Formats: sequence, structure tokens, C-alpha cells
Amino acid sequence: MTNRDLEKMKDRLVDLILERSFRYNEDNPFTLSSGRKSPYYFDCKPTTLDPEGMYLIGNLVFDILKDTDVKAAGGLTLGADPIANALALISFEKGRPIRSFIVRKDAKSHGTRSKVEGNVKPGDKVAVIDDVVTTGASTITAIESAREAGLTVELAVVLIDREEGGKELIERHVSPVVPILTRTEIMARYKEKTAGKS
Repeated sequence: MTNRDLEKMKDRLVDLILERSFRYNEDNPFTLSSGRKSPYYFDCKPTTLDPEGMYLIGNLVFDILKDTDVKAAGGLTLGADPIANALALISFEKGRPIRSFIVRKDAKSHGTRSKVEGNVKPGDKVAVIDDVVTTGASTITAIESAREAGLTVELAVVLIDREEGGKELIERHVSPVVPILTRTEIMARYKEKTAGKS
């Protein structure tokens, strides 16, 4: 896949996010899961669980990971799950399979009592995935849980970096942290689309 193809995919993904997953309201800010107030709100699931969204995201994440030693990718349920699964499917189609795994918020109370689910084993090199990074807390939790399970975390990939310091906090735990999109990029398109409408 050429760089031009990837840029077209990224471009289309921004449109999908604006259409389905992004809200902006300066007058009545949103309360985030962190408790912070913000005029920007991203609910990525309507995009990451959409067939076209999964196809685009799977290809874009695969491009980041295809030349690494990463054997599996996953993160904290629920935000990371559709991204990791899209990647797994696309990677298999492209002949370079990357397995997906899930990090539970709490360990199972029965069976293996594992926090990490999937076809992964200690020593596997993995990428940790997240949909939106604000404070970085959920990504850091996933990194710590993956390491506790014996996995070697090579890097983190995030769908959207809100550019509020979370990426820098994650980098204290693993580097690089690679965002597919940033709030700046999404806001630039939002302003283009809304210019002249008011």
C-alpha cells in the first residue's frame, strides 16, 4: 500500500470521526472520564465498531506495526478491542499476522484468574493500543498489566491523541507512542467543514 493510499485512508477516517465520534461545544463543556471538563468529546466506538472504520483503522495500525517485531497487539477493554481485532484481521489478509489480546480491567475471579486474554505468552513482543488518550491512565494500566503477564511492550499506538499531556506520560512507560490522529488534525478539518455555516 502506497503512502498516498494511506493518506486517503487517514483522510476518510477523519471524516468518519467527525460524522460519528466527535462533539464540540465551547459553551457547555463535556465531563470526561477523568473528571476534567473539555469542549472536545470523542466517543470512538461508533467509528471503531463500524465496518468501514475497522477497515481503515486496521490498515493504518498495520502500517505502523508491519516492520516491527510485534507479534500481538491489544489494550484495556473496551476501547482497544475493536482496534486490535481490526488489526488482527487486516494483518492476516496481508500475510503478516498480528494476534489481538484483551486486557481486563479486573482479573477473572475463576479459572486462570488472568487479566490478559488471548493467544499470547510470556516473552511475546507486543504493542499496546488505545482509542483516545487524554491523561494516558488507561494505556498505562494496559502496559503494566501486559508486563505483569510477562509480555514485552515495544510501543503504544493510539487512535486519537487529545494533546493534553497523556502521550508524554505514557512515554515514561514505553516509547514510542504513535498516534494515528491528533486533536489538532481533527479540529482543523472540523473548522474547514463548519466555516461559513454559522
